[in-house]
Amino acid sequence: MRTIIEHAWVLTMDPQNTCYKDGYVIIEGSKILKTGEGPSPLGGDRRIDAKGAILMPGMVNVHTHVPMIPFRTMGDDCQDRLRRFLFPLEEMAVTPALVYWGSLYGMAEMLLSGITTFLDMYYFEDQAAEACDKAGMRGILGETVIGQKTCDSAAPYGGLAYGEDFIQKWAGHPRITPMVCPHATNTSSPEYLQKTFAMCEKYDTLFTLHASEMDYEMKEFAENYHMTPTAFLDHLGILTPRTLLAHCIHMTEADLDLTAERGASVAHCIGSNTKAGKGVAPVKGMVSRGIPVGLGTDGPSSGNTLSMFTQFRLFASFHKTANHDRSLFAAKDIVRLGTSEAARAIGMERRIGSIEPGKEADLVMVERDSVNMFPCYNPFSALVYSAERSNVSRVWAAGEELVRDGTLTQLDLEEIRGRLWENMGDFIKKSQEFSSII
Repeated sequence: MRTIIEHAWVLTMDPQNTCYKDGYVIIEGSKILKTGEGPSPLGGDRRIDAKGAILMPGMVNVHTHVPMIPFRTMGDDCQDRLRRFLFPLEEMAVTPALVYWGSLYGMAEMLLSGITTFLDMYYFEDQAAEACDKAGMRGILGETVIGQKTCDSAAPYGGLAYGEDFIQKWAGHPRITPMVCPHATNTSSPEYLQKTFAMCEKYDTLFTLHASEMDYEMKEFAENYHMTPTAFLDHLGILTPRTLLAHCIHMTEADLDLTAERGASVAHCIGSNTKAGKGVAPVKGMVSRGIPVGLGTDGPSSGNTLSMFTQFRLFASFHKTANHDRSLFAAKDIVRLGTSEAARAIGMERRIGSIEPGKEADLVMVERDSVNMFPCYNPFSALVYSAERSNVSRVWAAGEELVRDGTLTQLDLEEIRGRLWENMGDFIKKSQEFSSII
């Protein structure tokens, strides 16, 4: 089937930053066939008049824990929340059904805000993959490996065996890319960090983990190893082009040089980092060194929202303020962090992240008729500083229209919410053990 989208303000996000103010994009099957200015030179099975709406690549969320929807708004202002109640409550109350319905709900939220690709690490990841397959999204999904018992493993590091089965099961899926991921530099032993990396090399997958995120993590590595977490990963031989480091708030200048030299990438989660008061990662230094950086929402427990528009605005505000430079990070460069640069950070720049012939037809249409979108002189500024999730009118992933007129076409949000709520009873009951915190 051939779909022609016409009269759109097309932001291709290609290397030349090509834009077509009255442009067209032709979708053939799951791929982009042709782009250009003016009327489409080809006929098609379906024509869509964009009426001047912004057409951009599907946004890429490079770090999240999407099944954690049930945890949203719990203990948002609690110190040391991860160790005080998130880890214990996960072990006590997270089930396969909760992961499936929580994932599906989170994917619906992401689609409605224009995210078509996401990277997720959690537990019972098979259920997250089943949900991703149903939702029609593109997911890079991995089972968490951690040195403690979890909701899906009675023994520490049970995620390693689970993860290998998971990779074998989902390998070759057109939209799901499996991986396996250690939780963090300080929650997995050096031996298991290397074992996990060896598995990633064996199956040629991405390798991702939380790194340089916590102040106590930095202190622990300084005292025990006389190194930073980044230097320690390099010491183990696992800081490589397949490595995606999440957060990286406390990276030093030497860490940045090492990361650039080794070709590793960074997932930057400005919303969750600043909500927790952890700090503003040195993204200016990362970008100046050519380190691939993509934006992540983090989980709905950590960042609360799964909207990339929120990350755009927070990124601009915090980084301009931290560097005392209003001109730093132009709007078009911020949009890149959620599209083409994010695709580069996860090694998928040849498939997604820009609107170019031959690439996957992952597209987002942002209408300009709403009160907050007028006038629009600079479409990038509109996306970063004005747009909201509600302005997303249409979304395509792999050529399938998953959102039309701001409504999901293949998922029933009310049904998903109802099924999720049905499965949250035991979770809510067990959470009362932490009532003084949440």
